[in-house]
Amino acid sequence: MGVLKKFEQRLEGLVNGTFAKVFKSEVQPVEIAGALQRECDNNATIWNRDRTVVPNDFIVELSTPDFERLSPYSGQLGDELAGMVRDYAKQQRYTFMGPIKVHLEKADDLDTGLYRVRSRTLASSANQQAAPERAPAGPPPAAARGQAGGYGYPPAAAPPMPAAPPPGGRPGPAPMGQRPAAAAPQPGGRTRHWIEINGTRHQISRPTLVLGRSTEADVRIDDPGVSRRHCEIRTGTPSTIQDLGSTNGIVVDGQHTTRATLRDGSRIVVGSTTIIYRQAEG
Repeated sequence: MGVLKKFEQRLEGLVNGTFAKVFKSEVQPVEIAGALQRECDNNATIWNRDRTVVPNDFIVELSTPDFERLSPYSGQLGDELAGMVRDYAKQQRYTFMGPIKVHLEKADDLDTGLYRVRSRTLASSANQQAAPERAPAGPPPAAARGQAGGYGYPPAAAPPMPAAPPPGGRPGPAPMGQRPAAAAPQPGGRTRHWIEINGTRHQISRPTLVLGRSTEADVRIDDPGVSRRHCEIRTGTPSTIQDLGSTNGIVVDGQHTTRATLRDGSRIVVGSTTIIYRQAEG
């Protein structure tokens, strides 16, 4: 059973008690849990061969209405979310430099239903000599809105440029606070591209793929919120997605946009349909 499902089941037992009012909020606890998982994945740092470190201190910024609904239960909810992060880290074999904490904060610039997640690595006193505290991140991520069938993840930052390898040709561990750079494709390798919609895989065998409600689209999506020619995926280095003047626009990794770079696992929302973009070598 997945970590998020277990988290949901634990909360279900509390719906008629402490958390009854929480579930009236626009932002649902399970959405925040999903965002914390993605925050760990996006900020995982290879410390050595046997250790991948992820943040342990999380701040969830909420709109004033959502914060007022959730704050009376912030202590218990924070403990539940921290437990979910711990379970997910165990599943992914991540480690922490200190105790896990999840805090709720009010952000006056957010509308109801929007939230931001910020994180950092705070070393405990026992680990101060083992690793420096990670430097604060740059500008805060854009606000995310929960989508039907998905989670409101903040957009992932672009990966850093790879550093020159040390003598001997083997790359060393990525600096703290940076994600490890993806390995470069081998000469002659071929990248496969596909998308997944409701469990169905659609191969992308041409440089462009048009998605829409029209029968003339390369992949037809039967969704009233999708335009006839809604958007277009272009494969390349990197692959991108472009809105084609649709009525409702596109959401990529939690951010409304007209054009975005795609990476393996990017979550695209058109209308009420969620699409997962995939790519792999071979």
